[in-house]
Amino acid sequence: MKKLPVSCPSCASALQVSSLSCTSCDTVIQGSYSLPMLLQLPQEEQDFILEFVLSGGSLKAMAKKLDRSYPTVRNLLDDIIENLKQLRNE
Repeated sequence: MKKLPVSCPSCASALQVSSLSCTSCDTVIQGSYSLPMLLQLPQEEQDFILEFVLSGGSLKAMAKKLDRSYPTVRNLLDDIIENLKQLRNE
């Protein structure tokens, strides 16, 4: 499956959604919409969040799954939190 680009390949600016379509009835909605905050994160951070939620929010389980130390996984989560805070303030 193709991955949704979140930044412009020419200038690296954030992209916006300009249309959505329904594959069942062919309805098309057009406008200018910002991407949801989580989709603006790099793919590896999105993957981390998904696995973190599926592990019940356990950093210990994440450390085991990623074969990394607990402090390293905690730092990864702290970096994601900081990125989300920056996105929220943009």
